[in-house]
Amino acid sequence: MKKRERSLEELYRDDPERADALLYNRKTGTTRRGFLGGAGVAAMGAMVGGSIPFSQNMPAGIVPAAFAQATAPAAPEKKGPQFLEYPGKDKGLVVIGDRPLVAETPEHLLDDDTTPTAKFFIRNNGNMPEEPKQPDAWKLAIDGEVNKPLELSLGDLKKNYKPQTLRMVLECGGNGRSFYSPPASGNQWTNGGAGCAEWTGVRLADVLKAAGVKQSGIYTSHYGADTHLSGDPKRLTLSRGVRIAKAMEPECMLVWAMNGKPLENIHGGPLRLVIPGWPGSASHKWLTKITIRDKEHDGPGMTGTSYRVSINPMIPGTKADPKNFKILESMPVRSIITSPSNGTKLAAGTREIKLRGASWAGDLTVKEVELSADFGQTWSKAQLRPAKNRFDWQRWTATLKLPTDGYYEIWSRAADSKGKVQPHTAPFWNPSGYGGNPYHRIAVLIG
Repeated sequence: MKKRERSLEELYRDDPERADALLYNRKTGTTRRGFLGGAGVAAMGAMVGGSIPFSQNMPAGIVPAAFAQATAPAAPEKKGPQFLEYPGKDKGLVVIGDRPLVAETPEHLLDDDTTPTAKFFIRNNGNMPEEPKQPDAWKLAIDGEVNKPLELSLGDLKKNYKPQTLRMVLECGGNGRSFYSPPASGNQWTNGGAGCAEWTGVRLADVLKAAGVKQSGIYTSHYGADTHLSGDPKRLTLSRGVRIAKAMEPECMLVWAMNGKPLENIHGGPLRLVIPGWPGSASHKWLTKITIRDKEHDGPGMTGTSYRVSINPMIPGTKADPKNFKILESMPVRSIITSPSNGTKLAAGTREIKLRGASWAGDLTVKEVELSADFGQTWSKAQLRPAKNRFDWQRWTATLKLPTDGYYEIWSRAADSKGKVQPHTAPFWNPSGYGGNPYHRIAVLIG
C-alpha cells in the first residue's frame, strides 16, 4: 500500500521543524534565518490560499498565523477546538481543561468595550461549591495579624461600607502559555484568559482598616469554599495572597456584582476578590477568609514554580532551580486584535483594512500600540483610547493600507508606560509558562 505524503499544512500542524526545513532556503548550515525561496513561496502560497505580497520579509521558522493555533499542544484524543456548553455562556468559548473546568475566550469575542459575562473566561482550580440560597448570609472572616478580627456577612458589607464600580481587566497568570517552546506545563491558554468586566463591591482596604492591620502584617492569604479535586476536605485547592501594599490599593475589591448583576457562581459568587493587574489566581473566588500574615504567604500556589517566574533566564526545557524564582506579580503588557478575526477573507480589490483591539499592562498603563502587515518590517501606530479608570483595558483602532490581493499577517504589539514592548516570541521560558506575551497575529486573505 502506497504511503501518503503529508501536506505542508499537515506538516506544520504535526512537525513545524520539518515544514520549516522544506520551505526555507538554507544558505548556510546553521541558519533559521533564510527567507522563502521561489518554490517555498509557491508552496506556502498554496497552503495559505493566496500569494504572499511580503514573502521576502517572512522570517524562517514562523508557523503561518492561518493555522498557528492548530500547533498548540492538545490532548491526543481531541481534534480541533472543543467548544463550551454551559448555561448562560457563549458557545464560542474554547474548553482547554475539563477537570477542573477551564475555558478561554477567542480574541474576536473580546471586541466589546466591557466583556459580557457570557463571554468571560472560566478558570476553576477545584470543585465549585453549591450556590447559596441566601447570598447575603455568606460569611467572610478577617483574622491573623489584626487588632480586631472580623466576621462579616455579605449583607454587612453592602450595608456598612461604601460600594464602587470599576471596569478592570482580570487575567489568568498562565495567559499566553501555549506560545512557549518547548511546551510549558498547565492549561494551554492562547490570549483568551482575560476579560474586562464592570465589578461592583467595596474596597478591600476599607475592610482591612476596620480590622486594624498590625505593623507585623505584611501579606494576605486567601481562602475559598471550593474543594480539592481529590475530594479530601483537608486539602486546600488554592490559597494565594499579595503584599499588603497591593491589597491596600483602592482598586482591590471584595466583589458581589459583575456587569450590574449578582456575581454568578461560575465566576466566584456570591463573593470574590478582584486584585487587578496581578495574576487572576490572587482574585480568589467563593471567598470565605482572609488571614493577614507576618511573612510571605506559603499556601498552595505560592511555592516552587507555581505562579512564579525565573529571575535569571533559563535554558528552555531545563530543570528549575527554586532559588532562581520569584512570585509573579504585575502581568506583562499585551495587545490583541479583536476585529477582524483570524482567518478573515475579504473581497478582491480591498486595499485597506480597519482594525480594532484591546491592550493592557498589569500595574502599568499602555503607552502605544503598533500594527504591521509586512512581517514587522514597518509599523503603524494605532489610535489609543484612554482608560475609563485604572486597570481598565485600553481599546484601540487602526487602518492599514494593503498594496495587492493576497495573504497577509497583521501583527499587533504594545508598549507599556515604562517602555517595555511585547516581544516577537514568548520571552523567558519557565516550566509553568508564565509571562507568554508575544505579538498577536491574525491571518487575512484578500481576493
